[in-house]
Amino acid sequence: MSDVIDVAVIGAGPYGLSLAAHLSAAGVNYRHFGVPMRLWRSAMPQGMYLKSQGFASNLSDPGGTHTLEAFCQATSHPYKSYGLPVSLDNFVNYGQWFSSQLDLKVEEVLVAGLVRQGEVFELTLADGEQFTARRVVVAIGVEHFAYVPSPLAELPASACTHTSAHTDLAAFSGQEVVVIGAGQSALETAALLHESGAGVQVLARRPAIRWNGQPLNPVRPLLQRLREPEAGLGSGWSTWFYSNHPELFRRLPASTRVYRARTALGPAGASWLRPRVEGQFPVRTGQTAISAKTLDGKVQLRIAGGGPDVTADHVIAATGYRINLKRLEFLPEAVRSSLQTVGGSAAVGGDYQSSVPGLYFIGPSVAPSMGPVMRFVFGSEHAATTVGRALAGISGRKSSAAVAAGRLCPATMSKPWRYRGPAREPGFAAPSALITAAGPRPARAAGRRRWSGGWRCRPRTPSLSCWRWL
Repeated sequence: MSDVIDVAVIGAGPYGLSLAAHLSAAGVNYRHFGVPMRLWRSAMPQGMYLKSQGFASNLSDPGGTHTLEAFCQATSHPYKSYGLPVSLDNFVNYGQWFSSQLDLKVEEVLVAGLVRQGEVFELTLADGEQFTARRVVVAIGVEHFAYVPSPLAELPASACTHTSAHTDLAAFSGQEVVVIGAGQSALETAALLHESGAGVQVLARRPAIRWNGQPLNPVRPLLQRLREPEAGLGSGWSTWFYSNHPELFRRLPASTRVYRARTALGPAGASWLRPRVEGQFPVRTGQTAISAKTLDGKVQLRIAGGGPDVTADHVIAATGYRINLKRLEFLPEAVRSSLQTVGGSAAVGGDYQSSVPGLYFIGPSVAPSMGPVMRFVFGSEHAATTVGRALAGISGRKSSAAVAAGRLCPATMSKPWRYRGPAREPGFAAPSALITAAGPRPARAAGRRRWSGGWRCRPRTPSLSCWRWL
């Protein structure tokens, strides 16, 4: 068994890659396991677009330099921070570019087992290697949690599949396909099937399909922006809260958090998708399948309320994902039984640490603890910054190169504040002139507050960076 390492990261999607960027910059001794962007490459259909805006689709690195916009500029792809959908191909390539540019050492092997032994964890890899880590971060996304409701779950895979089973919907050309669901996944899957030559119809339990509105004008008058602020997950004050304050969301009562994590930003189609759906194929709302069977190579669905039965060659369940810790085969029962849960997922504290000391969870699996932002790429900034700072502090390692480059606050190892105003007082320096040694604090200018010495940091505000008295 190899030497003990500080941190093991399991999962290489947007959250895992973002955390690795922070750990690498902080000089933490870590190992990272998974296939970069695997869910996005192997469980989403060609031709898909992200629902999030461009500015809300960034992975997180300490310097904030390896954004989707930077990737698009480097590769001559079109980009707009607002109003231009991000294609799946662009996003997958961006994730791989992010990993390559930051020289993240991702080992493309899966973790097969994890056992807690005293103060450390013993991990076993799929290739048989065993090693020990002081702390483990689970960043596995949703790939283990595809949900197919009854009675569809009783059908064979030849008759019914989850949307995550398909990357090329053109394989259904000439077939009759029923898509179950009312959200973006269902509506876009149906549109892609229709455009690939399949006969398609959508069945939705909801009484009507909900569509998101057109993007708001980013240069709206101030009063309009105050009434309906724009945030990473959309517009409105509640959405702004979910987007920007996971640390406050976790203070809500558990029942409220579980309900909001499940219902906030619920099923809806993007505005740009609407013309590709309405009038193109049948969308049957208020319809629930109460039984399903196969007969003569066809699928027959019986509809509640006496509606006409539906017959098709195949059914695709666009029914989302539900966290079920039992599906994480690398977590033994002894570890799972020690985890406090909320809404079926691991309950975590403000540092994303679970009730098992040293075991952290980030990403969609902690939405009932940290809010619906964890279901989106946008949440990777808060998770990676918070966990990266915590683990760097625990390991006692701080990257002098990252600090010297102005990417990390030397006090907190987090992304710091950016001073946007002029240096109006004597002896005051903005980040453009990085300070390496502190001198005496200057006298307070007339009528102005006198800042105390030292770094002024607010780690959870990603758009700001540090300043310090000379």
